[in-house]
Amino acid sequence: MPAYDTNNPFAKILRGEFPAYKVDEDEYTLAFLDIMPRCPGHTLVIPKASARNILDIAPDDFAHVARSAQRIARAALTAFKADGITVQQFSEHAGGQAVFHLHMHARKMARCWNRTPQNS
Repeated sequence: MPAYDTNNPFAKILRGEFPAYKVDEDEYTLAFLDIMPRCPGHTLVIPKASARNILDIAPDDFAHVARSAQRIARAALTAFKADGITVQQFSEHAGGQAVFHLHMHARKMARCWNRTPQNS
């Protein structure tokens, strides 16, 4: 696996070199709005620790990210009166990762179809 790149866009956000609309921040994590959202409120949660993805992050650092993602998911569910929440994490190119600083996506979901059983 390639090494962590300290010049990735999320590292630059953490250092204040790139702008971001911050949603939440604590000692270990930062949550900000995605610049290419799939829906209103699409938020990314990243560790302040340097980690390329789930394959190289320290377990305690990942636990902080998971707690922050849960906090964001709960807030989004309420704020957007959503039917549900999707939380995703992609690792490496083949896994769909595009920015190589671990991040979790939290986005609201709406019911798109009627799940009422059909009468036979």
